[in-house]
Amino acid sequence: MAALASLMLRTRAGLLVPGQSSLLDSVRFASKKSGGSSKNLGGKSPGRRYGFKKQDGNFVHAGNILATQRLLRYHPGAHVGMGTNNTLFALEDGYVRFTKEVYVPPPRSLEATRVITKLPKGAVLYKTFINILPVKQEGKFKLVDMV
Repeated sequence: MAALASLMLRTRAGLLVPGQSSLLDSVRFASKKSGGSSKNLGGKSPGRRYGFKKQDGNFVHAGNILATQRLLRYHPGAHVGMGTNNTLFALEDGYVRFTKEVYVPPPRSLEATRVITKLPKGAVLYKTFINILPVKQEGKFKLVDMV
């Protein structure tokens, strides 16, 4: 018991002296400090690629995505639908047309009180709408073609 107590009280240099018992041969000390965890792991994903997917005058099929946006920058016009994430898509086959239309907000609305009060007197608000001009279906009968 006394021999075991004396082994526990020896210094580190004393442990490395040759000729010690086989119990001490298996002791090993760390040569490197243990590494901590890193916290800044985000930021490696690519961007969202918002913006126009089809330009003015392009032909699109029903379901094609016309524009992706985070906020409501472009508004849906004729034959254009809007997804839950403000993505605009075509509802019918046709040609894309962009229009700017005068916007008059409803009176006493939140938008009217925030936007209109900060504009100079006589200023006009415009909003960009994306429309689809559908292809004429005259003279095309799918039922006759199938028979």
